[in-house]
Amino acid sequence: MDYAIIAAGAGSRLVQEGVEWPKPLVRLNGISLIDRLIDVFLQNDATSINVIVNEEMKEVQAYLGKLQLPVPYRLRIKSTRSSMHSFFELKDCLQNERFCLATVDAIFKEEEFRKYIQSFLKDENIDGLMAVTDYIDDEKPLYVNTDQNLCIKSFSDKAEPGGVRYISGGVYCLKRTALKVLDGAMAKGMSKMRNYQRLLIEEGLALKAYPFSKIVDVDHAGDIVTAERFLNA
Repeated sequence: MDYAIIAAGAGSRLVQEGVEWPKPLVRLNGISLIDRLIDVFLQNDATSINVIVNEEMKEVQAYLGKLQLPVPYRLRIKSTRSSMHSFFELKDCLQNERFCLATVDAIFKEEEFRKYIQSFLKDENIDGLMAVTDYIDDEKPLYVNTDQNLCIKSFSDKAEPGGVRYISGGVYCLKRTALKVLDGAMAKGMSKMRNYQRLLIEEGLALKAYPFSKIVDVDHAGDIVTAERFLNA
C-alpha cells in the first residue's frame, strides 16, 4: 500500500511560540515527527512513501533529500494553498489501489494504527476508512457524523446534538475511487480537506470511521509535551 505525508504547512504557531525546529522535524522523545511516521509506515507494509514539503522549509528539504528508504521514496517540494492541494500534488505518486494519507503532526499509538490498516485492507465494501477520535483538543475540529455501524453520513464544523462526538484525526485510508473525486474538487475550486471529504459523501462513496482512543495534533508548543505524555503512557 502506498503512503503519503502532508508536511507542507508553515507551522507558524510553533515558530511564534519559540519552537526551534520546523514542524516536520519537531522531536517527540528524540524522534522527529516525519521520521516517526515513516517508521510506522514501513512497519505496515509500505510499497512507497511520498512526502510533500513547502518551498520555504530549506532545512526540511535538506534533511529529507538525504533520506534513503527500502521502498520507493518521492519528495515533492511545493508550497500549496491547503492540505487538499498538497494531496493533489502527491496524487500521481499513488499507484496502488489503496493508499494511506496522513498529516505530519498526527500522533497516535502505533498498535492502534496497525489495527486500523488491517481493518482497511480487509474491508472490500468501502471506499475509505477515516481515522477519528473522541478526544477533542483542536481549535477548529471537523466533526464526523456516523450511524451505529460507523458508516459516515456527514462532516460538519459543529457538533451535532446527541451521540458520540467524533472528530477527524488527520489520517485517511482511501481507494483510487477517491482520486477521481479529488480531481472534481480541484475543478470546482475547492481548497480545504474538509470540503473534499464532504464531496466524497456527496459523490456517493462509502466511508467508514475507525475510532482511535486518542489522536493528538502538534500545532502548539504545549502539544509537544501532551504528545510525549500520550506516547509514554
